[in-house]
Amino acid sequence: MLTDQEIARSVTLKPIDEIAAQIGLSPQELEHYGEHKAKLSYSALERIKDNPRGKLILVSAITPTPAGEGKTTVAIGLSQALNQIGKKSIVAIREPSLGPVFGIKGGAAGGGWSQVLPMEDINLHFTGDFHAVTAANNTLAALVDNHVYFDNSLNIDPRRMTWKRVLDVNDRMLRKIVIGLGGSKQGFPREDGFDITPASEIMAILCLANNMDELKERIGNITVGFTFDGEPVYVRQLGYEGAIAALLKDALKPNIVQTTENTAAFVHGGPFANIAQGANSILATKSALRLSEYTVTEAGFGFDLGAEKFFDIVCKYGGLCTDAVVLVATVRALKVHGGVKLKDLATPNPAAVEAGLANLGKHLENIDKFGMKSIVAINRFATDTDEEIRLIRDYASSRGFDSSVVEYHARGGKGGLDLAQQVVDMVDREICHYHGLYDWDSPVEDKIHTIAHEIYGAEKVDYSADAKADLKRIAKFGFDKLPICIAKTQKSLSDNPDLIGRPKDFLVTVRKIVISSGAGFLVPITGEIMRMPGLPRHPSAETISVEDDGDISGLF
Repeated sequence: MLTDQEIARSVTLKPIDEIAAQIGLSPQELEHYGEHKAKLSYSALERIKDNPRGKLILVSAITPTPAGEGKTTVAIGLSQALNQIGKKSIVAIREPSLGPVFGIKGGAAGGGWSQVLPMEDINLHFTGDFHAVTAANNTLAALVDNHVYFDNSLNIDPRRMTWKRVLDVNDRMLRKIVIGLGGSKQGFPREDGFDITPASEIMAILCLANNMDELKERIGNITVGFTFDGEPVYVRQLGYEGAIAALLKDALKPNIVQTTENTAAFVHGGPFANIAQGANSILATKSALRLSEYTVTEAGFGFDLGAEKFFDIVCKYGGLCTDAVVLVATVRALKVHGGVKLKDLATPNPAAVEAGLANLGKHLENIDKFGMKSIVAINRFATDTDEEIRLIRDYASSRGFDSSVVEYHARGGKGGLDLAQQVVDMVDREICHYHGLYDWDSPVEDKIHTIAHEIYGAEKVDYSADAKADLKRIAKFGFDKLPICIAKTQKSLSDNPDLIGRPKDFLVTVRKIVISSGAGFLVPITGEIMRMPGLPRHPSAETISVEDDGDISGLF
């Protein structure tokens, strides 16, 4: 059986100009990064903004497990299948983070015969967007420290500076550090820490900005800390928003590449869904909608995280209306939720699948809460039995949902033509009528409770002393009308990663609430979630190398 990397190398890539021409873009409207990668120019973005809008399909999933659900593969495969049945489709997904690539999760370029290419480039440095975000974030940190060092005319309290530095590396040693040691010439000692780049507010802002003016405005709205009197300090007061935006000038432009079937793909931005909003950039999605009949996008992790944030944050800031949801489920994942150990997943076990169906059921209930139409995509693996598949299909049908079995990994777009036709039939007969889960003007505690209770299934939300103090600060300075972006484990519907399936009678504990005033949301930190991941005992880096001819080996 070929590896993903071997499949990727077997595909004859077309010049990116040919891919762009398929969707109505000229070579002059691209900024080329070699023969197979490009960015859309600002002139192209301006030209297409009044084109007719296509349909938007969101791919989400049940609660993820170490067995893997293949959500990105399904999103890419569905777009390939739509093209195969004669529809013009573009897939719009996020860029991979180097942290997971060299850690345990691996890349995020799809798999098998449904990948975005060139796979090695996309999974590593790509067009430099993540590096630009890292540089912008850390330049701002240096500028704020410099302001305090010299005159501190804004009266910033060094003990209450909130702007952290970031790296696109899983590095637990940097979570909590002390900086500024070495005497007065080196700065001023204080506690600090690093987040991972995809968890940064700059990344969130890049993916929520509709244009350059909005990018600068959002950067100016960033809260970098508080004064000795407890007042918030914004980047616009320091006057640095223009400089930081300049570092993101190219990163703001969507990237265009191709799939294993030489169809167009936009791969742009990469906020984590368990910490940030978990969707690719609004600009990429809007561009795809103006250049295709059907745009397929995905939201990170399960529906409780990525999709909830997509509807309640991304769609509202982007003025997007999602036409349908495709919810990915697998026999393997449902077995895990039914209590089966990873080493036993290949053994047929219909009873375990049935036991795990409660997790699928909760996500289907959640889809209904947004007024969305949906199809369950059963991503089939070689070890799945017909009986196990039938259980899932019968369960979905009993709750009013259609389903379709797909094999995009093994067969590319032709592995799910039925799903593509079902999606077309659904979105073409329905008028988009999605609605959010809560009113942004509601009290912060009500908004958090609504998400925790309605989407996770929690009985109650508990707040630490720090979180209660944060609530008072949020109300005092008028941040209480912002939407909520909960940071929570992706491994469970609850904030406890050990509670698989559909947990009951649990509490969600909010430890603190981060004010992301530039991105335009509040981030309640729940459970033990970390904004800087650590590496596993045996990271993927152990198998990655480079050959004499420059080819990367051991990626996936």
